Amino acid sequence: MVAYSFKKRFGPPILVGTKAQTIRANRKRHARPGEQLQLYTGMRTKHCALLGRTPCLSVMPVRLCFSERAATELFEVGGELLDPARMDAFAREDGFESVEDMARFWWAEHPPEEGDRIAFEGVLIRWKPLRPTNELDTAGVA
Repeated sequence: MVAYSFKKRFGPPILVGTKAQTIRANRKRHARPGEQLQLYTGMRTKHCALLGRTPCLSVMPVRLCFSERAATELFEVGGELLDPARMDAFAREDGFESVEDMARFWWAEHPPEEGDRIAFEGVLIRWKPLRPTNELDTAGVA
């Protein structure tokens, strides 16, 4: 099982199933399709909370470029370049209000060491969406 931790703001969209993906830097080992994921907020803190467990659906390469002049320059997912409308949809799928919101997050959390451009290469991990709480509460009730 592979565990991923999220900022508190991403907990609600993960719990209701509207966020079912994460963008991560390359590392020695990420989840593999079919493997169980553990999704947390605040991992390694006293505020750690398990959001849920769910199977990994896919892992694919991702490249993102943001500049201060134009919020987004490039989104490439699994070798496919996304057009502006698809970039916005992708940002929403990742738990943001818009592609501009996503760009602001990246500038705040991952600013470049120098220059006015963020160029990121990593992986996009998708999982089976968690069921909304109301569905869990009524599961098995007829």
